[in-house]
Amino acid sequence: MFSTNDRTVAAAEAFTNRQAQWDLVEAALAEHLRHVADSGFDVEDLERPRNNVIMFHGVGGIGKTTLSRKLEATLAGADQRPAQWGEPSWSAERILPVRIDLSRPANTTFEDLVLTIRAALTELGQPLPAFDIALRRYWEQQHPGESLEEHLSRRGLSARFGKAMPQQMQSALADVAQALLLPGTVGTAVGALTGSLVKALRERRQTVRALAGCARLGDLLEAEPDLDSLSFYPHLLAWEIAQLPPDKRTVPVVLLDTFEDVGDRTHRDLERLIQRVVWLMPNVFFVVTGRSRLQWADPGLQGQLDYTGPTAWPGLAFPTGGVPAARAARPAPGHGRQILVGDFSPEDCNDHLARRLTRDGRPLISADIRQVITDHSHGLPLYLDLAVIRFLEIRRTGHTPGPDDFDHDFPALIARTLSDLTPDERHVLRSVALLDSFDLTLAAAAAGLRHEAPAMRLIERPFVRENPFGIWPYHLHGLIRSTIRTADDHTDDRWSTRDWQQAAGRALTGLGTQWQAHTGRDRILLIGCLRQGLTLARDFRLDLDWLAEAAWAYIGDSVWEPLAPPTASNTATPLETAADALVETLSALSRRQHEHRDRTIARLTAVIDSRRLPAELQDVAVYYRAKADRDLGHTDASRTGMQQVAHGAGRLAPAARRGLAHLARLSGDFPTALAIADTLGWAGRHHRVRGDVWWIQADMERAAAAYAASRTEAEEHGIAGERATSQAQRALVIAFTDPAGATDEIELTEQLLTGLDLRTTSFTSKIAALVRDAGTTSAQVEHRGHLLRTEINASGIVAAAALLELALAFHYAVRHEPDEARAVIDRLRDHVRGGDYAYYYDIAHHMAGLTLPTASTARWINGEEQARTGWQALVQARQEHLRAGN
Repeated sequence: MFSTNDRTVAAAEAFTNRQAQWDLVEAALAEHLRHVADSGFDVEDLERPRNNVIMFHGVGGIGKTTLSRKLEATLAGADQRPAQWGEPSWSAERILPVRIDLSRPANTTFEDLVLTIRAALTELGQPLPAFDIALRRYWEQQHPGESLEEHLSRRGLSARFGKAMPQQMQSALADVAQALLLPGTVGTAVGALTGSLVKALRERRQTVRALAGCARLGDLLEAEPDLDSLSFYPHLLAWEIAQLPPDKRTVPVVLLDTFEDVGDRTHRDLERLIQRVVWLMPNVFFVVTGRSRLQWADPGLQGQLDYTGPTAWPGLAFPTGGVPAARAARPAPGHGRQILVGDFSPEDCNDHLARRLTRDGRPLISADIRQVITDHSHGLPLYLDLAVIRFLEIRRTGHTPGPDDFDHDFPALIARTLSDLTPDERHVLRSVALLDSFDLTLAAAAAGLRHEAPAMRLIERPFVRENPFGIWPYHLHGLIRSTIRTADDHTDDRWSTRDWQQAAGRALTGLGTQWQAHTGRDRILLIGCLRQGLTLARDFRLDLDWLAEAAWAYIGDSVWEPLAPPTASNTATPLETAADALVETLSALSRRQHEHRDRTIARLTAVIDSRRLPAELQDVAVYYRAKADRDLGHTDASRTGMQQVAHGAGRLAPAARRGLAHLARLSGDFPTALAIADTLGWAGRHHRVRGDVWWIQADMERAAAAYAASRTEAEEHGIAGERATSQAQRALVIAFTDPAGATDEIELTEQLLTGLDLRTTSFTSKIAALVRDAGTTSAQVEHRGHLLRTEINASGIVAAAALLELALAFHYAVRHEPDEARAVIDRLRDHVRGGDYAYYYDIAHHMAGLTLPTASTARWINGEEQARTGWQALVQARQEHLRAGN
C-alpha cells in the first residue's frame, strides 16, 4: 500500500491468523457432527471415504503445538475460548477433546495412543465391554505380570484422566462373565472368558445379544493379540461410542501433535497403525499438527499404508490450482483439510506471490519471476515478502523487473540471523554453512576451535534443524545457509575470501578425520564424507588429500550410489583441478547405470585427456572407459585400455587382467580365458571368470559351483556389488537346469541387489527369470522379453542384449517353434557382427537343432560337438520337465 503510487495495484494479505484456523476447525467439526448424526451413517462401514481429519502443517517453531493446545482447551470448555473466536454453531454438543503428543521427547508409543483415547473416555462413566475385553486380553498377553493400573499411573494417564479405567474394564469383564455363567475370578480367567464369549457370539446366544451387534468382535477376539491386532481394536471403541444412549452421546476430538515424529517418509510402520485408528473410528474427529502434509491421499503410497488415494481421503487431496486452505476464506465442505501454517511449499510460494500483488485480478509478478523467487526462498515467508518489496522498488526506478533481478540473496537475512549471536557462534555459523550437515565435532573442526561450547549453543538456535537419523544430525535452514554463503555481508566481522578458503580446508580435514577414525566398513559414512568433501575440494580448489583413498573405497564395493555434487550451472565446466577431475570421474561411474555407455565414454575421455588425476586414479578412468567400450562392442579400444592398466601394475591391474580374460571369452577363445583365470586370484575375481566360461560350454553344474565360490569370497571380503553379480550369474545358470530352484536363487539375487545400483546385474536377474519360465505360455514370455529389450537397448549394453536373445532362443527351442527361433537367431546375428558373442549365435542353432551356415570360430573347451550335445540336452530336459508338470 505504501510502496507504490499505482492505485491499480492491489496488495493482498497472504497469511492468516489463528482466527482463520479456528474457523476452519469449527466448520470441519460442524460438518463431521452432521455426518455422524445422519440416519445413514454406519460406524461399521469400512468402505466409505473419510472426512474425519484436518491437518495443520508448517515448519518447526511456527506455533502448531500452541494451536493444538489452544484448540484442546477451547473444545474442553467455553471459558477457555478466546473471545475473538466466537461461539461455535455446535456449542450445545458434548465434545470430548483428547490431545496426544507424538514428539520423540514424549516417547509416545502406539500402545500409549490407544490407552490415552480409552482413558479419556472414562468420562462417559460406563464400561465399553467390546473394547475392554479385547484390550484386557491383549494386555495380559503382551505384558504378563504388569499391572495396567500401574502402567497408566507411570505414563501419567491416571493423573490426567483419573483412575476409573481399570475399574471400568474389570466391571465389563465381570458383567460378561456373569452373563456367560463363568465361575472363578474373572481377572485370572480372561482367556477362558474370551473363548466362551466368542463361542456364544458364534452361537448367537441371547445372553450376549448386546455385544452380538458388533459384527467383527468375534474375529478380533480370535486373532493373535499382538500390536497389529491392537491397531484394529479402535473399531470396537468406535462401535461402543455409537451405542451410547442419547443422554451420554459424546463426540471425541483427538488432537495428534508433532506428527512428523511418527516416522520418515520411507518407514511408515507407526503411521500405518495411526492411520488405521483414524479410518476405523469414523465417528471421531482428528486434528493433526505436523511439519508436512499428510500424504494419505497420494495413491502412490498404496501398499505402504492401508487406505490411500483421493477417493479414500477427499479432504486431504490438494486441489489442483486451488488456494492453500490456510489462506482460503472458507474451504468447500469436505475439502481443504490440509492447512499450511508455516514455510511454504514451492506451490504455496508461487500461489502466495501470484496473489500478493495483482492488477485487475491478475498476478502482477510474472510466472518466470515467481519461479526464481520460489527457488531462492526455500519456502521462508520472510524471503517472499522481501522479494515483493524488491519488485516494487525496481518498478519505482522505471525498470521492468525480470527474473535476473531476483537471482538475489538479501543481506538483511544475515544481519537478522547474526544479531544475537556471540562472536564464536558467528564464527561457527559461517563455518558450518560450508557443510550440508554436521555434528558438534565437525562444527568445531571446521571452525578451528578446540572446544565445542559455541557449537552447542548454536544448535539450539531455530535456524539449525535436527535430523536424528542422519549421519550428522544438524543442518542449517536452506535459505539461511545460502544467504550466508553467497549474499553480500556487511557485518563488522565478515569473512574474506581467504577466511572461507581456510575454513573449507579445515572442514575437509575434519571430514577426513571422521572417516579415517572409523575402523569398520561404514558405507554410509563413506558416502556422506565423499559427498561433502568433494564439494569442498571442487568449490575451493583444495588438494585431494584423503579423498583419493576414499574414492578407492567407494569404487571397491561396486555399489555406485549417486555421489558427485551438482555443478554451479548446466553447462560443462573445464576440469582445472584434480578435484574437478575426480568429481567428474565418480559422477560418470555412478551415472553409467542410468546413461548410455557412449555418454560414459565421452565423460571419462574428457577426464583422461585433462591429465589432472594422480596416476593411480587416472587408471580408474582408463579402466572403466575400457569396460564401457566392451559393453558397446568396441573390442579393440577395450583391449587397449585394459592392457594399459594391466601393464601399469596398479590397484586395478588384477581387474584389468580379468577384463582381458573377458575379452578372450567374448571372442570365443575359451582356453585362453581359463588360463588367465588361473592367474587372477580373488582380486581378479577368478571364480567368476571360470563360471563365465563353463556355462557357455553347457556345463551348468561346474559354472554354478564357480559362481557360488565367487559369491562366498565376496561375502568374506565384504564386497556387496560382487556378491550380487556372482549370485545373479548363479541364478542364470541354475535357471537353465532347475526352474524350481531358480526361483529361490532369483529371490536371493533381488535381496542382494537391494540398495545397489548395478544395471547390468539387474538385467541378468531379469533374464534369469525368463530362462526359468522358458517353454511356458509364449505370449507372457514374449511380452516380458519385449519390455526388457526396450530397457536394455536404452542402456546400450550389448552383452545384456545378446544374452536376452539367447534366453528367448532357449524358450522357442523348448516350445519347438522354428520360425520364432530363426527370428531370434537373425537378431543375434546382428548383435554379434563384430565378432563378440558369436558363440551365442552358435548356441542358438544348437538348441534349435539347426545346422550352422558356417563353421564355428569359437575354441570350445571340450570341442564343439560336446557343447552342441550339452545345449540340446538342456532343451530336452526342459521339455520333459514341462510334460511331467502337465
